[in-house]
Amino acid sequence: MAKDPKPEQDAALRAALGHLLNLTGFLTLSIAALLAYVVLFTQPKPWMSAWWARITATETENPTPDGPPTETPNPAIWTAPSVDGESDAAKRKQLRYGKDLIAHTSKYFGPAGTIEKNRTNGLNCQNCHLDAGTTYFGNNYAAVAATYPKFRARSGGIENVYKRVNDCIERSLNGRALDTASEEMQAMVAYIQFVGRGVPKGKAPEGSGIKKLPLLNRPADPNRGKIVYEAQCQSCHQADGRGLIAQGAAEFTYPPLWGALSYNDGAGLYRLSNFAGYVKYNMPQGARHDAPILTDEEAWDVAAYVNSQPRPKKDIRADWPDISSKPFDHPFGPFADGFSAKQHKFGPFGPIKAKLAALNAQK
Repeated sequence: MAKDPKPEQDAALRAALGHLLNLTGFLTLSIAALLAYVVLFTQPKPWMSAWWARITATETENPTPDGPPTETPNPAIWTAPSVDGESDAAKRKQLRYGKDLIAHTSKYFGPAGTIEKNRTNGLNCQNCHLDAGTTYFGNNYAAVAATYPKFRARSGGIENVYKRVNDCIERSLNGRALDTASEEMQAMVAYIQFVGRGVPKGKAPEGSGIKKLPLLNRPADPNRGKIVYEAQCQSCHQADGRGLIAQGAAEFTYPPLWGALSYNDGAGLYRLSNFAGYVKYNMPQGARHDAPILTDEEAWDVAAYVNSQPRPKKDIRADWPDISSKPFDHPFGPFADGFSAKQHKFGPFGPIKAKLAALNAQK
């Protein structure tokens, strides 16, 4: 009788399976050893610690899985001190007067000014420095006391607060400078310095001035800006840009953005980056620095539209004696960077900034 081959085949299959299991075990041990080597000897310790913490952490049950996420507390931000908190009665009176001069400048020096008529164009300082210079990223006075006196490239010299206030009066209010010894100037400067009290010398706290807006990679477009203006701005500032003033009132309800009673072409807001940053984070009404209404492009374009409209001229021939220190968006030559006046006004500004940085690095 022939021998049955099945038992031999089964034995061979068991032997092959055993070899396969042995090989699998060897490979598993080898991989585990390799991973251990990688973890222990080739990875940075912070990575290893974080990895170990993740795989050994125990999950905790969320007691309110459908509730709102936990909010991370905001860091402390700058806030203006209250004038009413000043304990000295005489000082408090001066500060209140200074604040009123900032808030209602036209009442004192505008077309119907009680101190002097037509010394300014009828705008108030707070039309540019919101809420008498106290709004977070509203072109406020937070850093003034801490940073003045300081060198300013526009004049090419050291400026004190009195000079800076008169610059605003001559440019933004298109007016005539005040006597620095006058009661009004003393009150305004006292108030401005009070607003920035407590800020460390040489520091500009978060929220001071105007929040910077990212640059466009194209020129700002006045034609697009006109559409934005009509949709978002003209209900207050009017279709002709001349603002709105009540019959017999001493100041504008909504200030003019161009025309004979607006800021002149030497003012800070005539630079597109300043105007765009100002409106993006403060305008139209209801906008805040942390809840803007306009997009970046809309802010740049409406700045281009407004600053393309007619306005008073200022003699700025003495400005920027070192032309290489002119800002990228200062639209009047001569220029050290080789770009045209048109590009300096509308952009794109990135190439100009890069060229100016390279020039100043060589100084």
